[in-house]
Amino acid sequence: MPLIQITMLEGRTPERKEKLIEEITKTVSTVLGAPLESIRIGINEIPDTNWGIAGKSVHRRKQEQEVTK
Repeated sequence: MPLIQITMLEGRTPERKEKLIEEITKTVSTVLGAPLESIRIGINEIPDTNWGIAGKSVHRRKQEQEVTK
């Protein structure tokens, strides 16, 4: 039973997440030859205040980009 964990920033629509689950499931089934029913997908959404890039949270980076516009 394949178990796929996806970690990403929060903010995508439920429709986009449904499409992601659908497409990843199909791809894993094709590549591994696993039945669709055996594939599990978990999406972990991280707030932008809890995700850092180059020493700053994504939240702060967004704020700084807005100031420079």
